[in-house]
Amino acid sequence: MSVKIPALNSADSAGEVEVSADVFGREFNEALIHQLATKAMAGQRSGTKAQKNRAAVSGGGAKPWKQKGAGRARSGTIRSPLWRGGGTTFAAQPRSFDQKLNKKMYRAGIRSILSELLRQNRLVVSSDIMPSTPKTKELVAKLKDLSKSRVLIIADELTENIYLSSRNVANLEITTANELDPVMLIAADSVIATPAALKVIEAQLS
Repeated sequence: MSVKIPALNSADSAGEVEVSADVFGREFNEALIHQLATKAMAGQRSGTKAQKNRAAVSGGGAKPWKQKGAGRARSGTIRSPLWRGGGTTFAAQPRSFDQKLNKKMYRAGIRSILSELLRQNRLVVSSDIMPSTPKTKELVAKLKDLSKSRVLIIADELTENIYLSSRNVANLEITTANELDPVMLIAADSVIATPAALKVIEAQLS
């Protein structure tokens, strides 16, 4: 069984591309897609926030005054969180926000996203979307019908021409079939893939 992905425009020489329904014909799994997107966004967090606790603050090796007879409250170190210049109580430490997700769940989530994009007519194929020159003008001309929407182009490889011509185009992102990001797929109003990229995706997710 197969499904057809429509072409970007009638002039596209690729026409419709037939792909496996096992990859592009799955049901929408909202819970799995939410988990997939949460993992992707959590993995982008640097987690480098750090504060000094009482052990990390310099100084404070000696007891400020004797335990008894001074007429003041007992104290063991000037680096106590109660003191000015002391350590932070429950100080934040570097951590990883990465979440575990099985490979089968990841592949199933990507299949569900691609299938939903196809059902909503947000996924199209184009054989000539890749510019032949590193000119922004050429790429913008190819995207003239999608200029008001957020576009994601999925290529089989990131060439110098597509990289240079897309740098200054607003609301446009470029990725490869080997580096699909669930957040980018969900956020895009229109996803344009090359036929070669679709075959790579199909092979990886089958």
